[in-house]
Amino acid sequence: MATHDDRTVALRDILTRLCKYTGLSPERLRHTEIDVTPLLALPAIARHAQRTGVAREEAVPAVLRDVARQLPPSDLLIADAALSLGLLRDDLPPGLEADRLYAENLGDRRLYLATHWNALHEVIDAGPAPGAPTVKRLRTVVEHQTFTALAGLLAVANGYPPPPARPLGAGATVTVVGDAVIDHLYTVDAFATENLPASGTFTGHPGGKGLNRAVAAARLGLDAQLVAAIGGDENGRAILSLLSEEGVHRDLVKLVPFAPTLITAVVQTATGAAQLIGCHDERVQLTGEDLRSGALRAALAGSAVVVATFEPPARVIEQLLGAVAELDPRPQVVLCPTPRTPVPQSLYTHLGAVDFLAGTTAELRAMLPEADAGDTADVARLLRGLGVGTVCALSDFHCRVFADGGELLIDDFPPVLRSAPGAAAAFAAALARRLVDAHGPLDAEDYRWATAAMFTTQQLGAVTAALPTVAEVDRVVALFSGLPRGD
Repeated sequence: MATHDDRTVALRDILTRLCKYTGLSPERLRHTEIDVTPLLALPAIARHAQRTGVAREEAVPAVLRDVARQLPPSDLLIADAALSLGLLRDDLPPGLEADRLYAENLGDRRLYLATHWNALHEVIDAGPAPGAPTVKRLRTVVEHQTFTALAGLLAVANGYPPPPARPLGAGATVTVVGDAVIDHLYTVDAFATENLPASGTFTGHPGGKGLNRAVAAARLGLDAQLVAAIGGDENGRAILSLLSEEGVHRDLVKLVPFAPTLITAVVQTATGAAQLIGCHDERVQLTGEDLRSGALRAALAGSAVVVATFEPPARVIEQLLGAVAELDPRPQVVLCPTPRTPVPQSLYTHLGAVDFLAGTTAELRAMLPEADAGDTADVARLLRGLGVGTVCALSDFHCRVFADGGELLIDDFPPVLRSAPGAAAAFAAALARRLVDAHGPLDAEDYRWATAAMFTTQQLGAVTAALPTVAEVDRVVALFSGLPRGD
């Protein structure tokens, strides 16, 4: 049986050969001597053909146009010109000629693309363009890389239509930046010791702090978009499938062909206590170039809230905060740290863009590795002094809020488990929901609602399965509304 990578290679080779002469068209597919069976057999092609009542050869260009829109800007332009997809035919300003960009000869298309490289990047609002490739480099190197990326996206496009492609300049209500991984969940009777091995059960599920927060936001009725990197394997396909099922826009999820999707081992006891082992691969992570893409800048500009985790490299987080700070108006920013991420001092200059910093005391303290901070209030005071607007310290399904109006304790909801992996994700998403709905500064009821979202996650298993809906959070708030409150 062919592997996922085998399928990607086969599709790439087909695209490479189809770009010659006039490019991709239904007539070319019908009469070519190239074996295009792997392309026509793709589920996305078959479903589009069935939905629209056209032949599969007619469905191929439409699906390729949709999938190509998920590529980074430079790759999008290269695929568009090489295959003559016509993505920009109706959008070119005076001075740029569609008939030359989509000329009948591939060599002419390459030359026009290379000559007008910067101007075409401006058309798709891609920001500063990387150095223009020569025609020779397009032919010998760059197109091969582009077709590999496009083939990888086609290989995991297991349904049609894909999540709606937003027009350039539009964005999601909530954009989440973080990791998407596969969680290997081991539920054990107790943590293993040197002399006593643990026994338990194993399951595997899509997860990651970024993915969990994006799914949590979608469950709470928000228009959510995830920015993450995944590998071009079956695990990557599972992640994309889950995002589609949950209604999370995935057009800014970067697929890295021939690299494995990251895996995190989560060892969890029956009381909810958990230990994590993360696996990292430098190939499968967000980069500064990803942050410079026009599509991401448009998503940030169109967002009401940006939720970011510390899973991407610190320089990427700094670049993200810097980009948000330049927007006018700019979205609210919720930043979620981790206790294992070294925090460079250069990050401190960007904390003025952080409206809410939400994490455990250990996670917050890790942001000040050189500071001699005392209790949680001291940690919060130092972080706010560096520019953070509001600090939310989470523990045992409770929340302490440190803001301009003073300190607020939300401890209405008694814990059942010792902890829950999805609690922090639920809190961040619920906070984003209240920010989207708010017509002014958040108050005690907003923080109580976000804390109630944590309470609902107290069940073992896949994190995403425990994330609540609005009705479930409202129910928890109503159940505990008669108890003494922490404010």
